Amino acid sequence: MKTFLTVVYCLFLLGMPGKCFSQPDNAGNKPEHIIVNLTEKPSESVAVTWRTRDAVAQMLQWVEVTDSPVIPDKEQVLTANSSTDTYIDGDIPPLVVTNHSVVIGNLKPASQYLYRVGSEDAWSEWIGFKTAGTENDPISFIYFGDVQTNIKSQWSRVMRKAYSMAPDAGFLFYAGDLINHTHSEEEWKQWFEAGSFIHATIPSMMTPGNHEYDSTALDNHWRPQFTLPENGPQMDLLSETVYYVDYQGLRIISINADMMDESPEAAEKTKVWLEKVLAENKKPWTILTLHFPFYSTKANRDNAELRENFQPMVEKYGVDMVLTGHDHAYGRGWENIESMTKPGEISGPVYVVSVSGPKQYDLSAQSWMSRKGGNIQLFQLISIDNNKLNYKAYTASGTLYDEFDLIKQAGKANKLIDKAPSTPERLYTR
Repeated sequence: MKTFLTVVYCLFLLGMPGKCFSQPDNAGNKPEHIIVNLTEKPSESVAVTWRTRDAVAQMLQWVEVTDSPVIPDKEQVLTANSSTDTYIDGDIPPLVVTNHSVVIGNLKPASQYLYRVGSEDAWSEWIGFKTAGTENDPISFIYFGDVQTNIKSQWSRVMRKAYSMAPDAGFLFYAGDLINHTHSEEEWKQWFEAGSFIHATIPSMMTPGNHEYDSTALDNHWRPQFTLPENGPQMDLLSETVYYVDYQGLRIISINADMMDESPEAAEKTKVWLEKVLAENKKPWTILTLHFPFYSTKANRDNAELRENFQPMVEKYGVDMVLTGHDHAYGRGWENIESMTKPGEISGPVYVVSVSGPKQYDLSAQSWMSRKGGNIQLFQLISIDNNKLNYKAYTASGTLYDEFDLIKQAGKANKLIDKAPSTPERLYTR
C-alpha cells in the first residue's frame, strides 16, 4: 500500500547539518520517458507514450499551438491506455512501472499542437509537436545507425548536434541496436535521458536490432515504451517491428532483420507482406529499413541469405534506398557498377550502413561502396522535395562527410549526383 508519509532526506549542504528536502507524496505519479511516435497516418494522428513509477490513472490534454498562455480545453482530454509491467534484468531487483499510451487523432496536416501528460497533481510541461503535411510538401528526417554503448556519455552529443542542425525535422529514424544489453533498464534510462525533450517533441520510428533480442524474445521495454503502427503481418513475433508509415510522399517500411534469422515462419510472413505493401504502394518515394545490411562494410559479415530473400523484391518494385546499421562503420553505394544503366543513373537502391554510437568495427574495401568510413560517429539528414532526394551524412561535430542527390526521372532510372566532399575517407585499422 502506498504510504502517505513524506520521505525526508537530510543532507549536509555547504557544511550546515540538518539542511533537508522532502520528496513529494505524488513523486510516483510523475510522467517520465515521454516519447512521440509516428502512426500509420502521421498527417492525422500521433502516438504518445510515457510511464509512471506508480500504478495511477493518467490523462493527456492537447490544444492547438498558441502564443498566449495555454488554457486547457476540457473537451480535448484523453484517458491513457495503461499497463503495469515488470522489468526483469538478470540479478537486478525487478522494477515495476506503469506504461501509458494515447493516440491523438483527428489532427490537421502540417499543424502545430501542444500536449501534456499526467494527472491533476502531477502534469508534465506543455510539449509541442507538428503533424506531417500533405502529399507534395517537402520532407526531412534524421537517420541514426546503432547507438548501443556509452549512450548518455558519448551518444548524446550526436543526438544534440543532429537536433541543432535540423530542429524542424519531421521525424527521427533508428536502424536498430538502440541499446547494448537486452532488457537493460539502465541503458533505456540513458537513451531517454540522451534524447530528453527531443524524443517528446519530434516523432520517432525505429526498427529493432539483434541487441533488442534474447533469442526470439524482444526486449521487454520495446512494446510498452513505444507505440508503433500495427499494420504488419498478423504474427505476435513481428508486432510493432514490421510495419510501414506513409509520410507525405514517402512510404518508409521497417522489417525485422533479427527474426529473419531466428524464425522461418516470420521470414516467410514478412516476404508475403512486404511484396503486398510494395505492390500496392502509390507513393513516389520508397525507403526500406532493417538492422542487418544487404551489403556489409567487411567481407566476413556478409548477409547473403538476406539478399537472396529480399533483394529481388526490392529491385522489382523500385525501392529508392535501404537504410541499415549493425556493422559499426560507414558505407554508402549500390550493388555494383552494372547497376548503373548509364553514367549517373542507378537502376537499384542506394544502400547505406551507418553508426551513431562510439562502438566501432574494422571495415574493408568492398566493391559496392562508393564512400566509406570507420572510427567515426555519424548522423544523416535526408530531405525530399518533389522529385529530388538529398542525403547528407555528418560527423558528430557537424562536419559534412558524405552527400548525394537522387533525382526521379519519369520512365527512367533514378539519376544519382554524387556530391561527397573531397575530404579523405576515414579508414579504421587496429
